Amino acid sequence: MKTLLILRHAKSSWDDPGLRDHDRPLNRRGNRDAPRMGRLIAEQDLVPERIVSSTAERARTTAELAAAEWDSEVEVETTRALYLASPHAYVDVVEDMGGATERLMVVGHNPGISALAMHLTGEVDFMPTAALAAVELDIDDWSALGSAAEGRLIAFWRPKALPPD
Repeated sequence: MKTLLILRHAKSSWDDPGLRDHDRPLNRRGNRDAPRMGRLIAEQDLVPERIVSSTAERARTTAELAAAEWDSEVEVETTRALYLASPHAYVDVVEDMGGATERLMVVGHNPGISALAMHLTGEVDFMPTAALAAVELDIDDWSALGSAAEGRLIAFWRPKALPPD
């Protein structure tokens, strides 16, 4: 069994219209929600052994702020392949980068991240910013993700549904 954590980047800022989309930072709400989701991951005993994020500033920062909430140090690996990726691109990246990891987290963007969650679970059709889906998969190796039967949604969290800090 493997567990895939699917995290959409937190809310980003549109304050600087001159910035490329790839370079947009998190806004105040995003900087609040990313650590909240990291604490939730720790509280649920779901800390991943490995994180793979889009190279976009808002996704990478979301991953780093979440990981900063954990007792263990988990390096955030980035790949441009997850920037505005299709669900199939997410599957390809996980199959290639999963390694021997039991619990892996991917951090990325809509619409692909929502489509990935729906593809794997048949239950999650939209992931708002900073939403987290935990999916259990009956596979022994990440390279089998593309051919895996439907995963089981363990839980789905939205920051707005969490109790205030």
